Amino acid sequence: MRRVNQTARGFVFGVRVFHRLGGHHADHSWAPSPSLGEGRRSVTLRILVVGAGVGGISIARGLLRDGHDVVVFERRPAVQAGGGAVTIWSNGETVLGQLGVDMDGAGQVLSAVRILTSTGRLLAVLDLTAMAQRLGAPVRMVPRRTLMDRMLNNIPAQRIRCGFDAVRVVREDDGARVEFGDGGSAEGDVVIGADGLHSTVRDGVGAPHAKSTGWCSWQGLVELPDLAEKQVAQVIIGRCGNTGLWPAGDSNVQWWFDLPWSPDFVRPQHPIAMIRSNFIGWSDAVDSVLAALTDDDLAGSPYPHFRHPITHSGCGPVTLLGDAAHTMPPTLAQGANQALLDTMVLCRALSAFGSSDVLTALRWYEKTRRRNVTAVSRVASLQVAHGESVLRPAAIISDRLHTWALTTFLSQTSHRRMSEAIVRSRYAAQSAASCALR
Repeated sequence: MRRVNQTARGFVFGVRVFHRLGGHHADHSWAPSPSLGEGRRSVTLRILVVGAGVGGISIARGLLRDGHDVVVFERRPAVQAGGGAVTIWSNGETVLGQLGVDMDGAGQVLSAVRILTSTGRLLAVLDLTAMAQRLGAPVRMVPRRTLMDRMLNNIPAQRIRCGFDAVRVVREDDGARVEFGDGGSAEGDVVIGADGLHSTVRDGVGAPHAKSTGWCSWQGLVELPDLAEKQVAQVIIGRCGNTGLWPAGDSNVQWWFDLPWSPDFVRPQHPIAMIRSNFIGWSDAVDSVLAALTDDDLAGSPYPHFRHPITHSGCGPVTLLGDAAHTMPPTLAQGANQALLDTMVLCRALSAFGSSDVLTALRWYEKTRRRNVTAVSRVASLQVAHGESVLRPAAIISDRLHTWALTTFLSQTSHRRMSEAIVRSRYAAQSAASCALR
């Protein structure tokens, strides 16, 4: 039975939910004692997460780690990673480490990003190895399915309930209720909307809708066995579009072609011909990708770029995370990384303020994230495509300065002090546990 209703507030949340779903008692085997050693929480919170993407799974993992009672509701019949690959920058890789996600061997660790014009002029080379040394974690391109598999590892299956289409969120005196399309509902102390761009939870808190930036991406993964530099990504910028080729492990390469878009866009019958007419001749590697692609490879594209106005992002016991809170263009490839940073800050807030002051914790999380994510969103929304004459001055700036600027920007927008404190606390807890076993 899929209906989930609360009849006795004293029941353990996992029992209420999973028994009425025809399941079993909540499995706490993966949720150890809090490892951060910083919270004042004495009561387990019942937390509902709407959406099982990168953001939803990461926050569920973090909250389970901290001892909360969590269930994730996903509208699709199964957790789906989607296609393509995702860039995990040093800020996101650090959070994955805090969550205990083993990324060794996943995807491709990158050493550099080469930025050129469509005529082949080199504008800059970003030294990602130097960035990793300064920020303490590598930059990698990883297939989305691989990332999701790593994040789902050790999360009890019954914590994720698929086939539940959330249609409404209702705030109550002592929590919130999520209502589903089949007439069922679930109640919790906190509801976290991680349900993406077209978020039902975002609508429920009255946050404004995202607006189009006027651009879109045609993108996917392709195998290029003869790729010469498997640790070097490239971005090529032209007057009316741009493209990127980022190695993603083995022979996989994440490709994208960005072009103008409008709501009245009519998809061509043979989109590969349109893509080739815009980008052929930009580089040998681009031509190899274009030769390998067919219309079938473009079936899911294009993906229009949107950006949320970042104002308030929650109300009462309801908050937002990831694209539901701050959809932004993929220019900086920060979408997944920003969702991971949301997870870090929200877990910290709930630990620091304790279950007796949940509303203060949620508002602190939203305020703490707002300034940083606004800065990232603004930079990501800057137009990339420009003519040669506009781009030429960028080549005057040294590669070292380009690298320093991006590294500093990521450092200053990634809550470095908080992250370092969490890592130190986690290390201290692990050391204490090791000593206790001796």
